[in-house]
Amino acid sequence: MAPATNSDQDVEVADDEEKGYGPPPDGGLEAWLQVLATHLINAMTWGYAASFGVYQLYYVETLGLPSSQVSWIGSVQIFFTYVICAVSGRLADAGYTRETVAVGTFLAVFGSFMTSLARTYWQIFLAQGVCIGIGLGVAFMPAISVLSSYFDKNRSFALAVSAVGTSVGSVTFPATIQYLTPKVGFAWAVRVAGFIALAMAVVANLLLKPRLPPRKSGPLLELKAFSELPYLLFSMASFVYFYALYFVVFYINSYARNIIGFSDQDAINLLLITNAMGIPARPIAGYIADRHTGPINLFSAATVAVSVMIYAWVGVTTRTGMYVFSAVYGFAVGTNQGTFVASLTSLTKDPQKMGIRFGMVETLCSLATVAGAPTAGAIIDHNNGDFFWAQIWGGTVMAAAAVIFVACRIFVTGWRLVKI
Repeated sequence: MAPATNSDQDVEVADDEEKGYGPPPDGGLEAWLQVLATHLINAMTWGYAASFGVYQLYYVETLGLPSSQVSWIGSVQIFFTYVICAVSGRLADAGYTRETVAVGTFLAVFGSFMTSLARTYWQIFLAQGVCIGIGLGVAFMPAISVLSSYFDKNRSFALAVSAVGTSVGSVTFPATIQYLTPKVGFAWAVRVAGFIALAMAVVANLLLKPRLPPRKSGPLLELKAFSELPYLLFSMASFVYFYALYFVVFYINSYARNIIGFSDQDAINLLLITNAMGIPARPIAGYIADRHTGPINLFSAATVAVSVMIYAWVGVTTRTGMYVFSAVYGFAVGTNQGTFVASLTSLTKDPQKMGIRFGMVETLCSLATVAGAPTAGAIIDHNNGDFFWAQIWGGTVMAAAAVIFVACRIFVTGWRLVKI
């Protein structure tokens, strides 16, 4: 399929005006305020989810449970974050963006404070896994839908800048827990993290402003989208991709401590380095995608790079190697995650269906995320703490995802090197 011509773009603009809204402003104060709002929501959603490695290490040590059992808390949290996206995305398309985000952020903050009061595995599971997970999914999807409607030519860059919030949150939240726990105790450290999330939520809710008119008619799920082969292939690839995505984030601390001999604090520092590398990686990836490669091309290449890095993890046996691996992997996965949303939006021509189409992919991926980290944990436990076969599993699953993403790209453009 050839790239869009000027006449094609003129037709799309005319269609937008006929539906009652003009073309995206692609900039301006209001548009960039939506980037800030989505940045904050990403920080408190995916930033919080990406910090579970800190909780994983603490719960294993204090509760004396197997790592695979504890990882179910983080996996269930991510599962609910994804599984609810189809509903929250459709609510956003229907015009209930602000209400949906308000409910979601409330649940996330409430769950954080309940986690600080939890004392048993099941209390933690319900507060951190279920309540926070549902809240994050309800809040995340509408914000992405709103932001996508404000940009066209600069969409990849805007989405990538908003995705920097994930890296900011995934540094802020684990650092808060790690460094405050020795001083004020774990419970108060979690409460402080809750107050940080509350501040982010308040500002985001005040700034978020939907641009498109509501699409109240239509089904909850647009299943006919799966009859479009590019969307079907992208959905399949995303499922495989998310099966292995959180493996490194959840287990890098345990590997550093149990295999390399890091202290608990130094192990957490590795996670912070990995997450922090996404701060420069995401906007750089967005800029390159908009100006040179297109989001799907860059995302596919970055998925290959992530697969290579997981395989390379097998050879990391020294402290220096761990620091290098953390930095390089963090940059690779930051580039990868920074172009994921833009890749899917490039396949969605009707902006009023952005919420439901993206939400359906996320909901499908929820089944993969809930099983990914426990699968890795089970492999590690089965091999008496040896990470080798889990690392081979993670690299192979990510490589399979890259193959399907490339197939999606080839179907859209053919074998030509086309920006998409």
